[in-house]
Amino acid sequence: MGIILWIVFGGLAGWIASMIMKTNAQQGIILNVIVGIIGAVIGGLIMNLLGYGGVGGFDLYSFLVALLGAIILIAIVKAIRR
Repeated sequence: MGIILWIVFGGLAGWIASMIMKTNAQQGIILNVIVGIIGAVIGGLIMNLLGYGGVGGFDLYSFLVALLGAIILIAIVKAIRR
């Protein structure tokens, strides 16, 4: 995927994850993109450890993997901040 697709993909995954975790008011667009991209990496690593494929393109499966990773990342950050 090109860098522009990573930014768009990360932004969407980070934004939806922040709405699910109720941190949307605390995050701006840049943080949503960063959370989404890091979440895609985390989700890909977890899925590879489980024997499934990671993020491989701009499709629904990859989006769900990135969303899962972003939710895990936000949960970890919320646990550390407490």
